[in-house]
Amino acid sequence: MADSRLLVPELNEAETMGAEAARFEELLLQASKELQQAQTSRPESTQIQPQPGFCVKTNSSEGKVFINICHSPCIPPPADVTEDELLQMLEEDQAGFRIPMSLGEPHAELDAKGQGCTAYDVAVNSDFYRRMQNSDFLRELVVTIAREGLEDKYGLQLNPEWRMLKNRAFLGSISQQNIRSQQRPRIQELGDVYTPDSLRPEEGPEKPHLNLWLEAPDLLLAEIDLPKLDGALGLSLEIGENRLVMGGPQPLYRLDAYIPLRINSDQSKAAFHRKRRQLMVAMPLLSVPS
Repeated sequence: MADSRLLVPELNEAETMGAEAARFEELLLQASKELQQAQTSRPESTQIQPQPGFCVKTNSSEGKVFINICHSPCIPPPADVTEDELLQMLEEDQAGFRIPMSLGEPHAELDAKGQGCTAYDVAVNSDFYRRMQNSDFLRELVVTIAREGLEDKYGLQLNPEWRMLKNRAFLGSISQQNIRSQQRPRIQELGDVYTPDSLRPEEGPEKPHLNLWLEAPDLLLAEIDLPKLDGALGLSLEIGENRLVMGGPQPLYRLDAYIPLRINSDQSKAAFHRKRRQLMVAMPLLSVPS
């Protein structure tokens, strides 16, 4: 059961919400129960076969590294924003734009000279890939996020300098990948908010893991992992039309996420799940995403 105390944009109002709080807690718990049932009933993962796109060459302290940028219609697309809107987000340090990716396992290969190297397959949504083909900016952004994602996942230190192979769409062979199943009753996973390294604070509060779930047609759910907390005491939560900001007690946690959907902040509510040590947030949408 979730904690009976609800977090609202102004936490000191929680004690006076009465019947209204109880009503929204019931809605939140109902949505959470449906989410948990969907997670329990679905397969853990499904296999996809990414299609080749282009290949970039970089290196690490251990030698040459090639990243095969692939695509699959099974990967969810990122938010449909224009390049100007995306540039504005990055200029304003709104580090919440997500490009869902599947990061494959490393595989040993031989380069054109017959020398040993390592290759990684990174898959994005097929429609987004076609859009990326006509945009140097999006292509560079995808390669940067893919590189940083591989560094985080495998503990690598890759050279940020890279070049795209001219006449080779991939190096080696592209293997099947396992991705989390998208078969959820009425629920679509939006994925994790990804923060590029350049926008992460070197010191200070920890950025908690955030999962977003879109329950069609008009409810966005969020789960924020807070393993160091036993309850909601001391948490602050602010929800704007497209922003979620959470602060933790003392300097433990800090989350500032841009969400590319229009949120009804006045009707948003949250509760702390003690057993799972998660903050669960229900955010009605002002408009239905296409």
